[in-house]
Amino acid sequence: MTKPSPAANLRRAFPWLIAGLISLHACMAVTRVAASLWVLHQGHGEWAVGVLLSLFAVAPMLLAMWAGRQADRYGLHRPVGIAVLMALFGALVALAGQGLWTIGLSCFLAGGALSVAAVAMQREAGQMADEPSELKRVFGWMALGPAMSNALAPVAAGVLIDYVSFRAAFGLAVLLPVLAWVFITKLPRHTPKAQSAASRAKPAWDLLRQPALRYLLLMNVVLAAAWDAHSFVVPVIGHAKGLSASSIGFVLASFAVAAMAVRLAIIRWSKQLDEVKALRAAMLMAAATLAVYAWLPGTPGLMLGSALLGLALGSVQPMVMAMLHQVTPADRHGQALGLRMVATNGATVAMPVGFGLLAAASVSAAPLWLMAGLLLLAQWPAARLTRHQNGES
Repeated sequence: MTKPSPAANLRRAFPWLIAGLISLHACMAVTRVAASLWVLHQGHGEWAVGVLLSLFAVAPMLLAMWAGRQADRYGLHRPVGIAVLMALFGALVALAGQGLWTIGLSCFLAGGALSVAAVAMQREAGQMADEPSELKRVFGWMALGPAMSNALAPVAAGVLIDYVSFRAAFGLAVLLPVLAWVFITKLPRHTPKAQSAASRAKPAWDLLRQPALRYLLLMNVVLAAAWDAHSFVVPVIGHAKGLSASSIGFVLASFAVAAMAVRLAIIRWSKQLDEVKALRAAMLMAAATLAVYAWLPGTPGLMLGSALLGLALGSVQPMVMAMLHQVTPADRHGQALGLRMVATNGATVAMPVGFGLLAAASVSAAPLWLMAGLLLLAQWPAARLTRHQNGES
């Protein structure tokens, strides 16, 4: 009888990994929506929303490299345990008292917790593929976690805010990290293969010597910033149009549902997809939608625009993650994932503040137009990546 491969053994526990990711991501998503709407409800303006959204990315920038080393050395459970404690403390702070400082700290810790856990979880998911062709399928399933969280958490937060209170929404965020740890304890513990001395000695930045990784990270940064632009603008435009918190939650959820749909399609047709071509098509579709988003009428129009953006931007993560695992050494996947998180969150720190200032100085839709232009410019590194794949100089 053939002995199951280590990857096959890990795959049996895959649903628990996704459930843990959904719970931790939902904690962040509930905090993000509740914090954004609380700030606007208090009359602080778009700039404050931008600052709070930036805080979700400050901790990932500081912790991602460390999280990558922890994941390469210890595997899954230790980094995720630290993340659960961070998320729980941040949610308790916001529950205890709503103020700019307490909610700001909650945003900071929720973002940091998700980044530490995500690096370890993504590395673990990569171990579940027996061959490169399976990576898109694995990360397609993995990407469904945040998409499902984004579909449910904004609606839940909006309904709690409308019909109970902001405190109730922050109370929901307290329960989710505990649930995440319950799921993660279902996964088998295993010790990662020891890194070679050469790999341990090299800093993560050394990976940037690889041209394919540089081009891939550059595209990922622009696409992540486009995602952030949508997250920033929906509460602002929705508030300006007089939409309720529930309606804003449904607009955000339509993005997430579409992202789930496209990720299911990736799982189904993963072998037929070319990663770079898919990324280039996603950038064109997102640029076109962002250019006209502000003129879409009412809740139904914004839901349609968000769904189109969800189809485009939702396809990105499985493609990027599959390519990243192919262009980096196996014993440095954690470092590569940490480097990717630093790059994407570097944009996430700067962009929301810039979006807030730009919207305050001009019009609410200006961040969307900026990102549409940057997505068109990002076709250049995509073309370079295609040439590198084809062996051209």
